[in-house]
Amino acid sequence: MTLTDATAGSGLRRDLVFRVRELTKVYGTGAAEVHALAGVDLDLHAGELVVLLGPSGSGKTTLLNNLGGLDLPTAGELSYRGLDLTAANEDTLTRYRRESVGFIFQFYNLIPSLTARENVALITEIASDPMAPEDALHMVNLGGRLDHFPAQLSGGEQQRVAIARAIAKRPQVLLCDEPTGALDVKTGIVVLEAIQRVNQELGTLTVIITHNAIMADMADRVIYFSDGRVHHIRENAQRAPVTGLNW
Repeated sequence: MTLTDATAGSGLRRDLVFRVRELTKVYGTGAAEVHALAGVDLDLHAGELVVLLGPSGSGKTTLLNNLGGLDLPTAGELSYRGLDLTAANEDTLTRYRRESVGFIFQFYNLIPSLTARENVALITEIASDPMAPEDALHMVNLGGRLDHFPAQLSGGEQQRVAIARAIAKRPQVLLCDEPTGALDVKTGIVVLEAIQRVNQELGTLTVIITHNAIMADMADRVIYFSDGRVHHIRENAQRAPVTGLNW
């Protein structure tokens, strides 16, 4: 499937958020040189929910880190709404991460001494147009747990606090690296429902890395990685609800 084919569906004619061309990331030198990305071409659009699939070491996390401004490519083109991220200085990248990108990782990284509300408020205090911490927590169905500390919350609840923290600044992009990797299936479904709801209600471009192929049907597009490249792209005619997946 070509890149044009992969973005030509009627449901994906949306504002372009990321333009990626011949993106390359090389670690090490000489005999130790590793091409984590080996010429990635990709367009990502506003409101999409995209699942990245592929084996460990295929380049998924490296791509996510480049999209999020956590790492810089070695070569190629990477632009966010016309902003050239490859040429951005650290101040620009810091502002980009702070204002435009929300991150969700496998582990929650909550501050144990702060309540759910206070963990989310850490982000809203530095954001330019945040939602109230309470509103963000209500969006992930934790309105009744606002003043609980992480130790008083289950793993799934802690991950939903992390989602609330990520979305409270109203990011244009939500990047999720194995968000259910530390959770059992039942709890993971609840977390994925929260992510799906955020994507639908806020219109946030959402990119999810997973090893779980079952999650593919919840996406608009599924991008399969292999050896640092996009192997192929599948476009779903419609998204499946998380509870309707074949768990």
